[in-house]
Amino acid sequence: MKTIRVVAAIIRENNKIFATQRGYGDFKDGWEFPGGKIEPGETPQEALIREIKEELDTDIEVGGLIDTIEYDYPQFHLSMDCFWCSVTSGDLVLKEHEAARWLSKTELFDVDWLPADIGLISKIESFM
Repeated sequence: MKTIRVVAAIIRENNKIFATQRGYGDFKDGWEFPGGKIEPGETPQEALIREIKEELDTDIEVGGLIDTIEYDYPQFHLSMDCFWCSVTSGDLVLKEHEAARWLSKTELFDVDWLPADIGLISKIESFM
């Protein structure tokens, strides 16, 4: 099975987490943490900075690794490095996503997370 390596930004501000709703592809309308594929020659942190700039027109600072999620979708295996992040400049403009929400600890389960992303929620919840 093919492995796809991606990164995800867990953007935290004022005790809330930023979540986005996919606007394209097989998983359209599912909720996820923004990010994307790691390109050859990039570190996970460099990929995350690039992806958030491309997807949200925002500059971020990448903090510590929360976890690496390993998840088997029917067509591929996903390996997702998930990092705490904070906005350094920009307004989180949705360029590829349908919607976005800032979720408090009590709202983390109010959206329909993609299968790989839901595995991270309990870890995030324990830090909030």
